[in-house]
Amino acid sequence: MKAIVFPGQGSQFVGMGKDLYNSFPEAKGVFEEVDDTLKQNLSKIMFEGSLEDLTLTENTQPAIMAVGMAIIRILKERGFKIHLISDILAGHSLGEYTALAASEGLSLRDVALLLKVRGKAMQAAVPKGQGSMAAILGLSVDKVIEVINKNNLDKKVYPANDNADLQVVISGLKIDIENSLDIFLKNGAKKAIQLSVSAPFHCPLMQPAKEIMGETLKSVNLLEPIVPVLSNVTVESNNVTSKIKDNLINQVTEMVRWRETMTRFNNNGVIDYIEIGSGAVLSNLAKRSCPSFNRRPVNDKTSVESFLSYLDNEDFND
Repeated sequence: MKAIVFPGQGSQFVGMGKDLYNSFPEAKGVFEEVDDTLKQNLSKIMFEGSLEDLTLTENTQPAIMAVGMAIIRILKERGFKIHLISDILAGHSLGEYTALAASEGLSLRDVALLLKVRGKAMQAAVPKGQGSMAAILGLSVDKVIEVINKNNLDKKVYPANDNADLQVVISGLKIDIENSLDIFLKNGAKKAIQLSVSAPFHCPLMQPAKEIMGETLKSVNLLEPIVPVLSNVTVESNNVTSKIKDNLINQVTEMVRWRETMTRFNNNGVIDYIEIGSGAVLSNLAKRSCPSFNRRPVNDKTSVESFLSYLDNEDFND
């Protein structure tokens, strides 16, 4: 069984997607369509802009999606359609939107616009500099929640990403995150590292962004995915489009259950774990939680060509 996954924020870097743009006309077409849709030269920011501009959430989210969809377009134009090469899809946070676009539930235009709105809304939900996130290493998510409850940190600090075994990310106001780090260390965490992020994602502080996404998604034409897509919120797939939209709305304030997603893959018999998009963050997380997976990051010209060769040999196309 094969799973394809799509990365979230944190996978961006200046130069991302540039070799795809220069090497594959299909990829160039995706980047140009995203630029036209957003009425900005996002590809220039991605290829040669400043890291500061690229890490603005409103740019990061559509940029990461664009790299993933550029690779999907390359595969599709060569006969390797998503339902032929994968049994199940998932994406980390914004990656869930990429997964829905890859599975033909969302058009490229709609997913670019949605992620632009989502990025702006999440950035604006908390004043700049007031929110923060931190990685808690060495504690399970249950232990993190226990520490929060026992130390009166509830409604101040929230588990935001259950990423892998003993790797949890928390969100909250910057002052509360900073004050909590020593508490986690005293309760058994090996490390508690404040992250360089622009907002406290996936927690109740994102409620204003959740409301904006609720209104925005109402008018979006979402089709039933042709390959099941696991929700970050429920760790289940759904073919009812209204339910998929509800999950996307709730995702803004709810924890990303990525460790459970990988466990679900494992229990369902996934052997090949293919990460499509910039970087290899999700492949590295799988190494911790599901080391038996055959991990394959597909993120640049060389790895795309290698993957195409593999697919040719396996006779996956029409």
